[in-house]
Amino acid sequence: MRVLHTMLRVGDLDRSIAFYTDVLGMQLIRKSENTEYKYTLAFVGYGDESQGAVIELTYNWGQSEYDLGNAYGHIALETDDIYATCEAIKAKGGQVTREAGPVKGGTTIIAFVKDPDGYSIELINKKDSGKGLG
Repeated sequence: MRVLHTMLRVGDLDRSIAFYTDVLGMQLIRKSENTEYKYTLAFVGYGDESQGAVIELTYNWGQSEYDLGNAYGHIALETDDIYATCEAIKAKGGQVTREAGPVKGGTTIIAFVKDPDGYSIELINKKDSGKGLG
């Protein structure tokens, strides 16, 4: 078995696709509509689904926002240079909510950004990505 995707419900599909592709550099892999049940799915990621996990953006027609609740944590993305990545995200209008620095109680360098719907995304330097707290 392997992880296929993580699904996020979004309030504005075009805005979310733009964030994940333009700001985070993912590709729009596929998109489909279900007119009977009134929803659209868009799958974004850094490569083909056969090679790695992707994110499913689900837009339920007419639903513009969601209560994120308190159980959701974050999606984690590996980056070669976390400091340059944070600067590039800010330059493209993205929101960095925690600047790059060591995780509390450890040495792994992390940062956090928010997508347009308020979902948290953790950035982890590639050299630290398998170390946990470091």
